Amino acid sequence: MLEITGLTKRFGHTVALEDLDLTVRVGSFTGIVGPNGAGKTTALSMVAGLLRPDSGTVLINGIDAWKHPRKAKRITGVVPDRLRTFDRLTGEQLLYSTGLLRGLDRKTARTRADDLAVAFGIEDAIDRLVADYSAGMTKKIALASAMIHAPRLLVLDEPFEGVDPVSAATMTQVLVRYAKAGGTVLLSSHSMDLIERVCDSAVVIVAGRILASGTLDEVRDGLPLEDRFVELAGGRQAAEGMEWLHSFSD
Repeated sequence: MLEITGLTKRFGHTVALEDLDLTVRVGSFTGIVGPNGAGKTTALSMVAGLLRPDSGTVLINGIDAWKHPRKAKRITGVVPDRLRTFDRLTGEQLLYSTGLLRGLDRKTARTRADDLAVAFGIEDAIDRLVADYSAGMTKKIALASAMIHAPRLLVLDEPFEGVDPVSAATMTQVLVRYAKAGGTVLLSSHSMDLIERVCDSAVVIVAGRILASGTLDEVRDGLPLEDRFVELAGGRQAAEGMEWLHSFSD
């Protein structure tokens, strides 16, 4: 479903990604993990068509995402980092208008908006402004908007950040069903527990390079994912010094 070759991005003298290669098979649920600043958001933004790479190619279902962006985006759903929505619309208006922008006819857009509201458990809030939604509800309506056109690939950057456990469980259930039906999910997350529970594949990115990728068992290499990640990222740092912190102010 996704083939990345030689993907590179620099910001001035800072190398965000360097010669990244990655293949994601159809129907997989792939989690990307890495330290802050490792290049996860940069990579996902270039896959989603939100950031132009300096070099390299991104093929989505065989379509070059930068030579044929409209075709690639037609089969891609995105929940980006630093999520912003048209929050002066109601949830229903947001889903319906997103469906129309994605090329659905009015009846189909309305039907799918209703179906998604029920699936994500937000039908009681669908007539409220998105601006009044909680963080969890906002992420759910954003994910619903990303799925309304039935994309083949979902690109999700920290979709569960700031989301309560109940909302996260609902979103996870929808995504697992989507993947089982043949959809492909690529998401970044700092939650190792989430990756181990729902993903069948994982990618570890450190300093703009992939240090491990493959099935979850291959990446873990006999260790819990968190321990394996810490090992690849350079090990735990000893918190030494700051003795003043042990002599309290009173």
